[in-house]
Amino acid sequence: MLRGYNTAAAGMISQQRRQDVLSNNLANALTPGYKADQTTLRAFPELLIQRQSAEQIPVQHSVKIPSNKLLGSINTGVYMQETIPSFEQGDVQQTGMNTDVALWNGQLPDENGFLFFTVQNENGETSYTRNGNFTIDEQGYLVTNSGYYVLDENQNRIQPNHDQFSVTKDGQIRVDGNTIPLGITYHPNATELTKGNNDLYQLENGQAIENARNVAGVTFEVQQGMLERSNVDTAATMTSMMQTFRNFEMNQQVLKAFDQSMDIAVNQIGKLR
Repeated sequence: MLRGYNTAAAGMISQQRRQDVLSNNLANALTPGYKADQTTLRAFPELLIQRQSAEQIPVQHSVKIPSNKLLGSINTGVYMQETIPSFEQGDVQQTGMNTDVALWNGQLPDENGFLFFTVQNENGETSYTRNGNFTIDEQGYLVTNSGYYVLDENQNRIQPNHDQFSVTKDGQIRVDGNTIPLGITYHPNATELTKGNNDLYQLENGQAIENARNVAGVTFEVQQGMLERSNVDTAATMTSMMQTFRNFEMNQQVLKAFDQSMDIAVNQIGKLR
């Protein structure tokens, strides 16, 4: 019976965590470049149930041990194993803003490969993003909407000083007679990246991702005055949230049933009248 408690409780916890992920996806449905998180549920390792029989098996030195008969397996609940972003291209929306830039995937040689803009915080830590909703700060630097500096392909901060610049399809910023290549990187397996705050990605070991222009077989297109929308499917997400809530309720009812059975076992069975 106590195992039933644990199984139902594990189901409730896993559904609650899945609901949190879905809620976060829905909250970021309008965030440019946001990649929806996907969850995977796994069962705890199954336990093999064996029954000791009356038959004994002789081993050595006149020692005998009871034989075991395999009855089957029993599951002990589920847990949310991991959360992985879905690196699918989002739709592109026109904004007409010079500082808005959309990154469109062309040919990518790897199944899980993906392209990113390169950004940097005030401490010099490099991250990667698909959110091209850029702006010009007070010092004239090109920054993200969360204040991260946009970098060129040489890891230098881009400082156009004004928003009257153009961006070519191959990612070259042209301003005041100068040409600055946007820092566009490529990772062959984007699922290895760690997702942090503000929809920024990093490698766990802090290493830099390779310049996309130096990777054979990689093509892309940069579109100025456009933004990549999130890849969140709002209708599917809301449906999943309702299903998750129902699953939570079912586990809750199972837990209540076990609690009632435990109450009967403790307070009523064997009670003298």
